[in-house]
Amino acid sequence: MNPATEVSITDLSHDGRGVAHIDGKAVFVAGALPGEVACVRIVKRSRHFDEAKVEELLQRSPERIEPRCPHFGSCSGCSLQHLPPAAQITAKQRVLAENFERIGKVAPLRWLEPLTAEPWGYRRKGRLSVKWVSKKDKALVGFREDNPRFVADLSECHTLLPAVGLRLAELSRLVGSLTAREQIAQIEIAAGDQCVALTFRHLQPLVDSDRAALVAFAKAHEIAILLQSGGPDSVVPLWPERVSLSFRIPEFDIDIAFQPLDFIQVNGGMNLRMITRAVELLELNPSDRVLDLFCGLGNFTLPMARRAGEVVGVEGEAALVARSRENAQANGIGNVEFFAADLAADQADAPWARRSYHKLLLDPPRSGAAAVLDYLPRKGCDLVVYVSCHPGSLARDAGTLVNRHGFTLEAAGVMDMFPHTAHVESIALFKR
Repeated sequence: MNPATEVSITDLSHDGRGVAHIDGKAVFVAGALPGEVACVRIVKRSRHFDEAKVEELLQRSPERIEPRCPHFGSCSGCSLQHLPPAAQITAKQRVLAENFERIGKVAPLRWLEPLTAEPWGYRRKGRLSVKWVSKKDKALVGFREDNPRFVADLSECHTLLPAVGLRLAELSRLVGSLTAREQIAQIEIAAGDQCVALTFRHLQPLVDSDRAALVAFAKAHEIAILLQSGGPDSVVPLWPERVSLSFRIPEFDIDIAFQPLDFIQVNGGMNLRMITRAVELLELNPSDRVLDLFCGLGNFTLPMARRAGEVVGVEGEAALVARSRENAQANGIGNVEFFAADLAADQADAPWARRSYHKLLLDPPRSGAAAVLDYLPRKGCDLVVYVSCHPGSLARDAGTLVNRHGFTLEAAGVMDMFPHTAHVESIALFKR
């Protein structure tokens, strides 16, 4: 076994671990904070850095607080509960700034005030892993441990909405009572403003007694339950017979309907603030033609259409495009068009891409928008708002917009979409 070594924690890594150095080599220490001194033990070695865990904390950071969740440290769902929310968002802004400087070789002319919302019970979307462990005579229902081969043994989760997060023990007992307990692989959570839905992924057909137990649980807790026996198209309601999920964007008088497996922003309160900020940064007016890429269900497209003259939304998943059109019609929005297209491929000759636009909104996945920036934005588009879920890809694409397309990074800021995690959500404004 490796001997314990005393180290000083000098920084916080991009994934929320403390950073120390032993003989000049970087060591990432789970659960440690800058300014702390700890005895640590190396648990994994690699060529460029080592990983360690704290054996004894010798000097505590004045910012350290007691984690709210009893499972903190064993569950990979959170990594920053020992740091106050205000300090978390400061650390995330530092990560974004470092990525801009190191990867994009750019810096914003000004920093936007960080956006924050309720830091607890905010997760309205998520996927719980499920595993029956015969040695424990128990079904584990929760997120993965740091070692992703194992499911964390959770009784509660304070980042999930309370209707689910405070019922993990009950869900464990429910799954454990089923004859198909070894065939339940995961539970997908999706919550609208009026309904919470749980989709049970099962690897074999359920017998009548199992279906009855699930219905009884659904009725007792006023939760909708759906079943998924295969791919996304196999999802069917169990109880009630019809499940309606939607969320409202009050500022723009819009209701967005969605299906249980659809992508929606995890944090509902933050999503509303993010939409407001994006629309403000776009400085929309009735003469604007706007292109919204990676538009999903129209989360930004439809609010923008309330302010702009014409909006075009493009999304890779055809089912989401269909629902975007349905949402536009249901909300009486006629100045918007939606197209399905693979945005990781060259779409330069697509009819929608050859049109002229005044403004562009990008909300890409973690991989960023590099492929799109080979042919967009075209001449005449002088303002870009970029919503990012990964600071590294945003920094890379910022360098492209500034150095190749002649934009200035006017402003950038972080948004606490995932409090208590190291996930960095951000927004940036580019002007030409």
